[in-house]
Amino acid sequence: MPLPTADTPWPPTALRVQVALADWDAWYSADPDRLEQRYEDRGYRTEGPPNRPAQYAHGWRGRLARWFWGQPTTAGEKRSKLHVPLAGDIARASSELLFSEPPKLLGANDATKDRLDQLTEGGLHPTLLEAGEVCAAIGGAYLRVVWDEDVSDRPWIDVVAGDRAVPEFRYGRLVAVTFWTVLPNDSSTDQRVFRHLERHEKGRIYHGLYEGGLTSLGAPRPLADHPATAPLAAEVDAEGGLGTGAPDHLTAAYVPNVRPARGWRHIPSAAYLGQSDFQGIEGLMDALDETYSSWMRDIQTGKGRVIVADSLLQSAGPGKGATWDEEKKIFTGLNMLPRPGDADPISIVQFEIRVAEHRETCAALRDEAVRQAGYSASTFGQQGEGSAVTATEIRARDRRSLSTRARKALYWRPAISDILGALLAVEAGPRFGVDGLDTEPPRVEFGDSVTEGPVELATTAELLRRAEAASTETLVRLTNPGFDEKQVQAEAERILQESGRDVADPTRTGAGGVPNAGVPSDGGGSGP
Repeated sequence: MPLPTADTPWPPTALRVQVALADWDAWYSADPDRLEQRYEDRGYRTEGPPNRPAQYAHGWRGRLARWFWGQPTTAGEKRSKLHVPLAGDIARASSELLFSEPPKLLGANDATKDRLDQLTEGGLHPTLLEAGEVCAAIGGAYLRVVWDEDVSDRPWIDVVAGDRAVPEFRYGRLVAVTFWTVLPNDSSTDQRVFRHLERHEKGRIYHGLYEGGLTSLGAPRPLADHPATAPLAAEVDAEGGLGTGAPDHLTAAYVPNVRPARGWRHIPSAAYLGQSDFQGIEGLMDALDETYSSWMRDIQTGKGRVIVADSLLQSAGPGKGATWDEEKKIFTGLNMLPRPGDADPISIVQFEIRVAEHRETCAALRDEAVRQAGYSASTFGQQGEGSAVTATEIRARDRRSLSTRARKALYWRPAISDILGALLAVEAGPRFGVDGLDTEPPRVEFGDSVTEGPVELATTAELLRRAEAASTETLVRLTNPGFDEKQVQAEAERILQESGRDVADPTRTGAGGVPNAGVPSDGGGSGP
């Protein structure tokens, strides 16, 4: 189905979904201005007396009015709100748990393996890190195959955030998706909005340029009318589409963060979208910002102040006021008796700074927020980040985080496999004509996010050797997980030779034709 031909509201997503996506994006941005903008207009009166009745309302309106970031800053005063970027830490931790090491890509033949290795070394790993962070924050991310002959002679994989696409699902499977990009408008007074729509279907990609407003798509325009889309005008056909050369593959894949999305599982257009890690913890993050701001306010008001009597001030002359020299060491007293109730000539005002109360409250809010997001507090360095611990201790301590990682990997594995299969098919098609590639989706394997240290590996290998439960080759593979098959075999042979044991030789047999695999090489065994 080609792109829209008439004006339509944009984005064509349920309002409830748009609000949630914009809120999560604001928290992820760590920008206080955007947070105030998102929450300031919900529930508070912007005109009238200082009293705000919305604060005392019930239901949705009253709850929004009591958000810390929903409290407008009084005109003429400096904003004292402090933001703690916990949302960004959560999204980054999710991505690093998944892709701290690149996933292993297994192709069917040598040419495919070489191409997959080239992709990994050529930028796929940081692309996945970026996609993993955006996916955790927005609730989903898209991987798409793109190419530009002016940039590279081969296609590559690009990332699109979940709030910049309109997907179409069929029984939970992505069948088509339309990405959109707001193009720059050189005129500062022009309120027109230009959008580039890019629709992916099996074997086809459609491009369209639209001129509309902030909330409407507007009318279609020729691609040549905007410099950003002009190069595409010569490539598309009358319908605005072009063939990918891979008719059996969709050149886009959707990765949900986690499913189901509790907030809108009953909305048909959003039922198969993913749920952000921030869903349900916005209030905790808002309370954390309020607590930190209160802590800083205590520090500001806790600054020591000195109050001195008028008799200690030095007059600067009639109408010029008086000053007090805090460096002056000697003052001349007055020859008069103090009167009952007179204050001390010098007094110090020092308000208490509630450090322990604020620190404990912040820690409790932070730990509860990361727990609700699906992570262990230790993942964020809350329990002895610099101390040396074993991999077993890390797994026990980070069990909740590792469980969340395993759950998310279930969604990432097929999506990465599908998009790589589509990329290989596009390269093998008539557009690029690369020979020898297997167009079947490759197998994707995620590594262990917590690796054993050399001491632990050596101990395990020693115990297996004593129990005669593993061969030398198996032990080499265990203690050197980065070795390929040739390196493992070469290292095993060197170990056997250095230890006085011969490598199995199928040409040398003993009685009954049984190979003498363990016969010393100095001729101590029976020959043929």
